[in-house]
Amino acid sequence: MIKTTPERTGIHSSHIKEWIQGIEAAKLSTHNIIIARGNEILFENYRPPFHADLTHRMYSVTKSFVAIAVGFAMQDGLLGLDDPIGKYFPSELEGNPDPNMGAQTIRQMLMMSTPKKGRSWFYARSDDRVKEYFQHATTSAPCGSAFMYDSSGSFILGALVERLTNKKLIDYLREKLFDKIGVSKQARFLFCPGGHSWGDSALLAKPRDLLLTARFMLNGGSWDGEQLLDSEYVRTATSKLIETHPARSGFSGQGYGYQIWKSYDDSFLFNGMGCQFALCIPHSDIIMVYNGDNQGIDFAGELIIGSFFEKVARRAKMPDTNGSYSLPENPDAHKELLDYANSLVLASEDGDMHSDIEKDIDGRWYTLEENPMGIKKLRLCFGDDVGRFEYTNAQGDKVLQFGLCKNEFGLFPEEGYSREVGSVYCPGNYYKCAASAAWKSREHLKLNVQIIDDYFGRLWIDLVFDGDTVKVKMKKTAEDFLDTYIGEAVGKREN
Repeated sequence: MIKTTPERTGIHSSHIKEWIQGIEAAKLSTHNIIIARGNEILFENYRPPFHADLTHRMYSVTKSFVAIAVGFAMQDGLLGLDDPIGKYFPSELEGNPDPNMGAQTIRQMLMMSTPKKGRSWFYARSDDRVKEYFQHATTSAPCGSAFMYDSSGSFILGALVERLTNKKLIDYLREKLFDKIGVSKQARFLFCPGGHSWGDSALLAKPRDLLLTARFMLNGGSWDGEQLLDSEYVRTATSKLIETHPARSGFSGQGYGYQIWKSYDDSFLFNGMGCQFALCIPHSDIIMVYNGDNQGIDFAGELIIGSFFEKVARRAKMPDTNGSYSLPENPDAHKELLDYANSLVLASEDGDMHSDIEKDIDGRWYTLEENPMGIKKLRLCFGDDVGRFEYTNAQGDKVLQFGLCKNEFGLFPEEGYSREVGSVYCPGNYYKCAASAAWKSREHLKLNVQIIDDYFGRLWIDLVFDGDTVKVKMKKTAEDFLDTYIGEAVGKREN
């Protein structure tokens, strides 16, 4: 894909700037944005330390890639969409008393119309996630009856493709699609216990890889004039096949296809946790890719997607009778957009850099009462524009470096979180993080930690000082880590 200016594609640079300003005003954590129309990229921006060659965790966007792989397996004659899943996993189903678990069809699973109850595989700590799914889940309503989000079902579909092809999911996708459309060699999947690709949540790919795949789907499964994937399958996959409202509302309440969401104006959407998006708008041929980590911020997705339609997509010029939609060039507006975008940094905590209370607490230890986090003591040490949060928990003595009203990049001090295999303890492993802090009032310091690794997560630590007492509150949004950083505590300053 070639790069161009927004105006040449019928979009005003000022409209893009206006949209991004709205995102920034909401203090969202944005990592990158790409906007394309046709085969031209009209805007691309990354916030350090993120960059174009860095693979980004795509979370549930991964499910859409699994649907593409299922389509190729169908095209290769390896499966039928109306086959019951039990046909391919008979031994894993043995002992499950619910006949619907085996009777659910591949099509129903693609549409997430298989309501079921089960336990979280993270907390089950099973040594085989496929067996965990078939042995410990039961249906809660007739299959095909209603939409119910089923992440593990998507994982099973990926495992199915691997079983039928005798290839890892990434290798099958490379053979069928990735190498033909230019997806990077760095794209990969993490794994689940049992050796299966983590097909519902753990594709790591460059943002441009996501753009290329979205372009392929918006092309109806073709690339450079070659029909790679059956056009009818692509059309169906990106259509509204089942109602998602009232379970979902707004941008994700417009229906669901095959592991692909419908959104406003008959668009379709690859949609992942924390706001991993590839939005495809067929009638205007626009694609918007957004990556960030806004877990726990309920309004974030609606703001990003909804305002993109309002500020950018619906204001784009449509082709005239000659098929042209270009606008007069506006170099000043384009420069303003680029200068503004290039000035933006990864979001950090805002407030006051310092409080006069620092002189009373700097370097002083606080002993905590028994608490859910298992933290025995803590202290804060302040510099001009950085600080340290030191504490002792079950793992030992820890130090978290943070910036004051800015990010400090380093490693989060908790050791052993999973790496290549989800939910599996990995000795010696630490996640990269960006940590910032600000005084929200004279007595209230807030730390904001962003895990920015193959796994994303957010941790907020509030410390409120009152005389020789500190009150601590910790809250996290992260999938299967930071679990010992949730709760409240009270501590007293040591003499």
